[in-house]
Amino acid sequence: MGIEQTAEWDALAQHAETIRRTTLKDLFATDPGRAQRLTFEVGTLAVDLSKQRVTAETIELLLALAARAGVAGRRDAMLRGERINSTEGRAVLHTALRAPAGVSILVDGHDVVPDVHAVLDQMGTFAERIRSGAWVGATGARIRNVINIGIGGSDLGPAMAYHALKQWSDRAISCRYVSNVDASDLVEATVDLDPAETLFIISSKTFTTLETMTNAHSARDWITAALGEDAVPAHMVAVSTNLDAVAAFGIDPANAFGFWDWVGGRYSMDSAIGLSLMVAIGREGFDQMLQGFRSMDEHFATTPEPANVPLLMGLCGLWERDFLGSPSLAVVPYAHELALFPAYLQQLDMESNGKHVTLDGQQVAVDTGPIVWGTPGTNGQHAYFQLLHQGTTTVPLDLIGFCQPVHELGDHHDILIANLLAQSEALAFGRAAPAGQPYRDFPGNRPTTVILGEALSPHALGELIALYEHKVFVQGAVWDINSFDQFGVELGKVLALDIIGELRPDGSPTNAHDSSTNALINRYRASLGR
Repeated sequence: MGIEQTAEWDALAQHAETIRRTTLKDLFATDPGRAQRLTFEVGTLAVDLSKQRVTAETIELLLALAARAGVAGRRDAMLRGERINSTEGRAVLHTALRAPAGVSILVDGHDVVPDVHAVLDQMGTFAERIRSGAWVGATGARIRNVINIGIGGSDLGPAMAYHALKQWSDRAISCRYVSNVDASDLVEATVDLDPAETLFIISSKTFTTLETMTNAHSARDWITAALGEDAVPAHMVAVSTNLDAVAAFGIDPANAFGFWDWVGGRYSMDSAIGLSLMVAIGREGFDQMLQGFRSMDEHFATTPEPANVPLLMGLCGLWERDFLGSPSLAVVPYAHELALFPAYLQQLDMESNGKHVTLDGQQVAVDTGPIVWGTPGTNGQHAYFQLLHQGTTTVPLDLIGFCQPVHELGDHHDILIANLLAQSEALAFGRAAPAGQPYRDFPGNRPTTVILGEALSPHALGELIALYEHKVFVQGAVWDINSFDQFGVELGKVLALDIIGELRPDGSPTNAHDSSTNALINRYRASLGR
């Protein structure tokens, strides 16, 4: 029986009819203690759910749904190291990446925590050599540029975190990130750099990912053209478990940093995939971030359900998606450093929960994962906020900000946070139009979650990422889908491998595709005189 066939689901569907007739203005007017009751402190973050379209009854019904779906049991199975990624037969243990030394987490009887800390120590030693100047390039020059080459989780996580924590980084070292197989990405990342001062980190678990390895070979050519073949070991390291492929590429296997099949790509930034970040902020800063992750993990694992913030956020999102009909979620950080955070969450959420089949192979009968999007705050206000305030589609928002500024400059930060708070108020309560000016009507009743942290720091970033990781888990568990595979990325890649041969100068079109694709292949070849 699907979750939509349960009494708990039916109760929520009936309750939704009442909520549709109730506005946030009504909810606040009749409940003076609402803001206090629905604002939760978790670590250094305050999470205000009071402007969600929920009542105490809504929360009670949602918690009953979570209980019926077995969310707590599935969470505990994940934390124990059980193979909850059923389609790939894998454990799901990104939480082990931030487990403290001395804790035991078993996968098939093997304690993985010592393995995690061994890699962290290896990363720490390497990072300190780069930061201190002990590691030098082939000419003896100090490394001043680190370029991470990866894609998906091997790029989005470390790139996002580096930009978020740049103020904690060693400014003598510049980190750049290349993921797009479009040559412009690599060319522009290297155009103003000296190969003698540049180190590449090739991040690919299998060392076979087409986009990553295409960029890696071009980066290798860039190094060898300037410094010779013997320079490769001094200017390239790997994050991979395929040591044979690493060695064949010319990288010293001693400079390969491993991780495990129980770490999904989009959950991997606190593994060796975060090597570039550790180079930037040092082992101490990286450890502080891991502590932030860990504090949220512990909150999710142990906090009673009525105050469990990832659980409540997940359920409020599901309530909007499935019962109130909101197809998307806008994530709007009022922190310039978090400019890449919405893109990071796109992969975390949409690759995890963009599924249409349940764990037992049946078609999902309800809507799953929302479309996640967003940009930094005040920029967005001058772009798409028109639609958010006065459009015909309700878009829930997560508004994220911090009390302490990263940079003190006049009253910039007061203005920034005033905008965050004003948008939350305006979206919730709106404003009636002056007589004869209906175009100035703000209907309000647009739901927001406000996450207001004390300060953006490595610890706070870890808390924030883990909060969303667990929120996504909760929703997937209720929908009874596998949030940890990603077979949806396969078909396009398989077809691309066929088409590549038809586009190359020595290839020829097979005309074996549909008429549109055949015509586009021929147009491309004709444009290049092939």
